[in-house]
Amino acid sequence: MAEYHYILTERDEHVGIVTLNRPKELNALNFQLIEELAHALEDFDRDEAIHCIVITGSGEKAFAAGADIKEMADKSPIDMLQDSSDGWRRIKRVRTPLIAAVGGYALGGGCELVMTCDMIVASENARFGQPEILIGVIPGAGGTQRLTRAIGKYRAMEMILTGAQIPAQELADLGLVNRVVPKGKHLDAALELAHKVAEQAPIAARLAKESILAAFETPLADGLEIEQKNFSLLFATEDMREGMRAFIEKRKAEFKGR
Repeated sequence: MAEYHYILTERDEHVGIVTLNRPKELNALNFQLIEELAHALEDFDRDEAIHCIVITGSGEKAFAAGADIKEMADKSPIDMLQDSSDGWRRIKRVRTPLIAAVGGYALGGGCELVMTCDMIVASENARFGQPEILIGVIPGAGGTQRLTRAIGKYRAMEMILTGAQIPAQELADLGLVNRVVPKGKHLDAALELAHKVAEQAPIAARLAKESILAAFETPLADGLEIEQKNFSLLFATEDMREGMRAFIEKRKAEFKGR
């Protein structure tokens, strides 16, 4: 693994963990942090031993309280297109399942980073929001699109046009958050979920993720074609043979990622 200034990385068996590490700045997302995060996620994504990845924030106050406004204040439109777009695209392309472990604030770019993940575990004190309107801009890393798809036009419109912060339980009721746990337990709960995912056949998990994401990005007919293709491709894997033999023999499957 490379050396990083603004993130920490570690491994827990087949789970990779990335921690945003700017606690004094409430883990605000500057351009270098996004670059480091994309690099670390790509490294884990290429590692055959890593079957699931958890992203969390250091400190007790925030997952990430937004973008680094001081860094952006004097940027031009061209600067923003060049500086911020590539890292977010690279994060989106990660094929390994991603779980966000959220404690405290997940605002602006922090909320958008959470929504690039595939599952979200949050402490009861977590608060989510897209407050960009309060400084004269709008979400620029997927907030208007992913939030709307997750909770619907009307609630997304209210959140984005008022900059309101929403408690984790309310968003869980709306379907954005998978589960809400006691304060400070979000990483433990996310790792428990990650290990359950990591026990599954890793190629199947990646293709399941691809197929589910297609439901949000393609018409139904195209999504069904992607699902059928991925389902059929898995019949070329050793894990499919092992999984079906284990089922027939009434034992736990031992997946190898092949």
